[in-house]
Amino acid sequence: MGHLKRRRPFLRAARTLAAAIALVAAAAPAPAAAPRTAPAADCPRLAGDWAGGNRERLQRLIDTVGPCATGRRGARPVAVFDWDNTLVKNDVTDATLSWALRHDRLRRPADWSDTSPWLTPAAEGALRAACGRKPAGGAMPTSAMPACADEISLIRETGRTAAGEPAFAGSWNHRRTVPQYAWVPRLFAGLTEQEVREVAAAARKEALAAPVGSTVRLGTRSVPGWVRYYDQQRELVAALRQAGFAVHVVSAGFEPVTEVWSGALGVDARHTAAIRAVTDARGRITMDAAGCGGVGVNRGEAIPYIEGKRCWINERIYGVRGAAAWERQRPARRPALGAGDADTDVTFVGDATGLRVVLDRHKPEIMCRALDDADGRWLVQPMFLQPLAPPRAPYPCSTTAFTLPDGGEAPVRRDDGTVIPDQPH
Repeated sequence: MGHLKRRRPFLRAARTLAAAIALVAAAAPAPAAAPRTAPAADCPRLAGDWAGGNRERLQRLIDTVGPCATGRRGARPVAVFDWDNTLVKNDVTDATLSWALRHDRLRRPADWSDTSPWLTPAAEGALRAACGRKPAGGAMPTSAMPACADEISLIRETGRTAAGEPAFAGSWNHRRTVPQYAWVPRLFAGLTEQEVREVAAAARKEALAAPVGSTVRLGTRSVPGWVRYYDQQRELVAALRQAGFAVHVVSAGFEPVTEVWSGALGVDARHTAAIRAVTDARGRITMDAAGCGGVGVNRGEAIPYIEGKRCWINERIYGVRGAAAWERQRPARRPALGAGDADTDVTFVGDATGLRVVLDRHKPEIMCRALDDADGRWLVQPMFLQPLAPPRAPYPCSTTAFTLPDGGEAPVRRDDGTVIPDQPH
C-alpha cells in the first residue's frame, strides 16, 4: 500500500505533462496539404484489344507516371519502342530494299568487299557473278537480273548466299552488331538520304495498300509484300504522347527508312534512332556509319543492336557520353516503358523501370526474361496480326538462350546472377 502511495505523485505528473503536450499539438498549425494532382480520369484512356490484363496495366502506368496525372513539370517520362514487328507487322527495311531492287534504285559498288568488313570471298564472288562488274556507281538493273536480286535479298535475310555459303565471317561483338543488318545502308551508297526517303515512301505506299498476307516477286522468290501498323500500338503511342511522355523509336534498320514510317505515328526524326550512314561533301551516303559510346565512325562494328540499342538510348536521349553509354544507368535516366519483339531488343526493354512489353515472336532470350518476370514488370503480348502458335518445347533459358559477345551460347541470368530455368510458354 505504501508503495502505491509513493507512485501517485509520479502518475499525476505524467498526466499533467501529457495534457500539456496535447494542448500544444492542438494549437499548432496543421501541416500543408499535398498539392492536388490531376485525377487519372484526365489522362487518355486506352480502348484497344490487348491480351489478358495488359491494357489495364498500361493504363495504370499512364495514370500513375504520366504528367497528365502527376502534374509534375520538368523532364518527361520516356517510352521507347522498337520498330519492325513491334509497332508494325513485318519489316520496313526489307520492304524498302525489295522495292529498290524491283525498281533498279541501287548502285553497283566498285568492289563488293567495300560493303562489309566481314563479307566472305564466296559472297563477293556470288555478287560479282550475279550483278556484273561495270559500270561502278551506275544503277544496277536488278529488276532484270533475278539472280542479283536473289543474292542481295538472301544475304540480307539469312546471312548466306543463294548457294547456301556463309556470306559473312570473322570476328565481331554479337551483342553490338550483326553484319547483314549493318550491310543494308551500304547497299544505298551513292544515293542521298532524301532519295532513300523517297524510295521508302514508295515502298510504304505499296506495302500499306497490299492485302494482308500478299506477296511480291523478288528475283526468283516470293516475299512478303505487305506491312501494317498495329492499331493497338498506334493508340498506345498517341495516348503516351497525349499523357506527356516523350516517345522514341530505336531500330536496327536504316534511319532514313525508319523515319518515313515513324512520322505517321507522330514520332519525328529527332525521336527516331537507327543506323545512321555518314554522308560525303555532296550529301551522298558512304560506306561508313555513325557510332556510339566512344565508337566513332565505323564500318558496322556498332549499330543499335542488343547492347547497342541501350547505347543509342543513353546517348541520344539522356546525353550519356563515352563508354558509360553502354552501361545501365540509374533509374532516373532510364525509360519508364520499353517495348520490343526480339532478342535485339532485350537489353533496352529490360532497362525500363515501369513496364516492359514483348510482342511474342518466340525469340528465346527476351521470352526467357519475360516469362520468368522476376520483378513483375514484363508483359507478354501475342502479335496483334497473325499471332504464332505456342512453341512445343520450353525455351532453353538454363543452357543456350543467351548470346555471348563472341557468338557463343550461355544460360540467361537474372540481375542477381541466378540462372533462369527453362520456361514453358
